[in-house]
Amino acid sequence: MKYISTRGQAPSVSFGEAVARGLAPDGGLYVPESWPEIPLSDFDGATTLPEVAEIMLRPFVKGDPVAPLLGDIVREAFNFPAPLVPVNTDGSLSVLELFHGPTAAFKDFGARFLAAALARIRARSSNSGDAKPLNILVATSGDTGGAVAAAFHQRPGVLVSVLFPKGLVSPTQERQLTCWGDNVHSYRVSGSFDDCQRVVKEAFVDADLRQRFELSSANSINLGRLLPQAVYYAATSLAVFRATGEKPNYIIPSGNLGNSVACVWARKIGLPVGRILLAHNINRAVPDYLATGNWLPRPSIATLASAMDVGSPSNMERLRALFPDVAQVREAVQAASVTDEQIRHRITEDFRNYGKAWCPHTATAAEVYARLASADRLGQRWVLVSTAHPAKFHEIVQPLIGQRIEMPESLAKLFSRPVSCADLEPSLAALSGALGKVK
Repeated sequence: MKYISTRGQAPSVSFGEAVARGLAPDGGLYVPESWPEIPLSDFDGATTLPEVAEIMLRPFVKGDPVAPLLGDIVREAFNFPAPLVPVNTDGSLSVLELFHGPTAAFKDFGARFLAAALARIRARSSNSGDAKPLNILVATSGDTGGAVAAAFHQRPGVLVSVLFPKGLVSPTQERQLTCWGDNVHSYRVSGSFDDCQRVVKEAFVDADLRQRFELSSANSINLGRLLPQAVYYAATSLAVFRATGEKPNYIIPSGNLGNSVACVWARKIGLPVGRILLAHNINRAVPDYLATGNWLPRPSIATLASAMDVGSPSNMERLRALFPDVAQVREAVQAASVTDEQIRHRITEDFRNYGKAWCPHTATAAEVYARLASADRLGQRWVLVSTAHPAKFHEIVQPLIGQRIEMPESLAKLFSRPVSCADLEPSLAALSGALGKVK
C-alpha cells in the first residue's frame, strides 16, 4: 500500500513514511493510493477492538516494515473499551462512549496508536544511537494535545510541542495540556485554534525548520491518527449489523473532521455503516459548503463545544479528495449546526429524559438527533458519538443538570501535577525560536 498527497505534487510513500512525516512535502494530506475492500466475512470471530483493528488495518500497512508488528501496536493502543450503550428502551438509539481512555476523550485512540506505531517505525529505521530526537508538533483545540501528551510522555527520543489557543480551552483541558513536563512542551498561543494549526502547517513546509529538526504531526492531518479512529466505527457497526442485520447511522460531533472522515473511510472499505451526520457548532464552514457548494473557510468562533471551534477544517481536503464534486459529498454526509443555547437546552433535556450527562460536544450530536423527523428515526438504528467525558466540562454541565459529575480517576490525577507552559505569538518565527530553546 502506498500513500499519495491530496495535492498531487509529492511522491508516493509507504505507511511508515506517511506517519513519520505527518504532512506531505507539498502541504497536502496523505491518503491511500488505492482503496482496499474488506469482505465482512474476514471479521468473523473478531469482536474486540484489537481483533477488529488488526484485520481492518492490515491492508493499509501491507508491504511496510511495520506490518508484522501491527498486532503488537493495536494491542498496546486499544487497551480500553469503546462501549455502545443503549439510550432508549427499544434500542434504536445508542451512544458510543469514546471517553474511557487515559485522557477521557476520543483522541486517546489515535494518539496511542500513533505513539505505538512511531516507536516501532523509528526503532526499525534508526541506524545509530545518536539520531536526533523526533519533535512532534500538535495544534489543539482542547482534547488532542492532552491525548498526545499522555501517549508520548517520557517516550525516549521523542519531544512533543503542544500549541493551544489562550483562553479558548476549558480549565480541565488546559490542565491536561500543561501538566506533563519532561519531553512535553506546552505553548499558549495568543490566537485561535486556526492560528495554531496554521503555524504548525507552516512549520512542516519551512525548509529551514525541516533542516534543523526532524518533525512530525500528531493532529488528525497525520494518517496515523486518523486510520485508527476508523476502528471503533468498524467494531460498532459490525456489532449492530450482526445483532440486527441493520447498518447503524452515526451522528458525529465535528470540528477538524478527522473523526468524521474516519467514519467515511470505514464505510468506503466495506464496513456496514449507514448514514453519516456531522454535528457542528456555529462554526459553519462545512454545513454552509453542503448548502451552497462554496468552500469558504473563515475565522473560528468560540463556543461551549470548544474542541470543535474550527473555521478551516483540515480534513475537508481528504473528504474532497475522495468526493471531488459537491454533489458526491452531499451523498456521503449531511451536516447541521448547533448554537450554544441549543447545546445548553439539550444537556438539560437529555439528562431529564434519559439520565445521560453529555459534554457540550456530545450534546451537539444529541441535538441533531432530536431534530430528526420521525420518519428518519422509525425502523433505523442511530448512534450518537460521545467524544469526551462530561467531567472535562463540569463548569458547563453541572449547573445545567443540577448534579455533581464524578471525575474519572485519570483526570483527577492531573490536578496533583505541577503545570508549566510558555506564551507564544501566532507566527512561524515565534515557534521556530521556541523550538530552538528545547533541549
